[in-house]
Amino acid sequence: MSTTGATADPLAALGSLPGVAESVESVRKAVDRVYGHRIMRRRSNEITSEAALRGARGSAALSGADWALEEVRRRTDFSGDDEARVVGAALRLTAEAGQLLSIWRQSPLRVLARLHLVAAASDDARVGRPRLEGEEVAEPLVELPLPGAAEVSGRLEGLSELIVEGSSAPALVTAAVVHGELLALRPFASHNGLVARAAERVVLVGSGLDPKSVCPAEVGHAELGRAAYLAALDGYVSGTPQGMAAWIAHCAKAVELGARESTAVCEALQRGAA
Repeated sequence: MSTTGATADPLAALGSLPGVAESVESVRKAVDRVYGHRIMRRRSNEITSEAALRGARGSAALSGADWALEEVRRRTDFSGDDEARVVGAALRLTAEAGQLLSIWRQSPLRVLARLHLVAAASDDARVGRPRLEGEEVAEPLVELPLPGAAEVSGRLEGLSELIVEGSSAPALVTAAVVHGELLALRPFASHNGLVARAAERVVLVGSGLDPKSVCPAEVGHAELGRAAYLAALDGYVSGTPQGMAAWIAHCAKAVELGARESTAVCEALQRGAA
């Protein structure tokens, strides 16, 4: 996303794109339905924990480790094959995201570095910093042209400035831009998809849209499918108003589906079936 132009608040400008206001309103209604459920008054911690597990499973699925929820719940060792390590990284990121909310608005780049450290869980020198020119990126599911290191650095700085300065844009719009920008840039040597989705979660929770983290967008992204996810990302990368609006709408639908998932969990708990 270009952060230059006539408007001083480019994120807010995205909120005026066709269909975005409707997406924002639809998300607000879906979130309100979860928070208004009677189970949330007594057992919100359980809903948060379950949403975290399901969100991690969804994010891992989009990164190539599409495990059944019960397998994720049952497993304790994630040090085995590549898929197990992806699931483990997703679980660690989901747990870590909630610890970084207070830092995000002051230092987004510090948070992104921390997320990558947590995901990679390695002492590789490339971990926790943006990639340098010529360094390869292990992100096989996103096949878009890879921006150069100088472009990555400049756009990360621009994104950080937007977050620190604040915006009147709806939380959904900011979360979608953070998510899309990180996927487009793939700033780290690995785990960029997992980090991008964790950063989206940080924005949604930290903004107050989903303060208890019970509307896991990762669930929705996984349910919508990898093909739709990548097609929507193409729209973001195009930079056109239509493409940006389509990406925001896709992210909105993902949040709605995440909210629906947690509403179903609430209903199951109310029936005594979970």
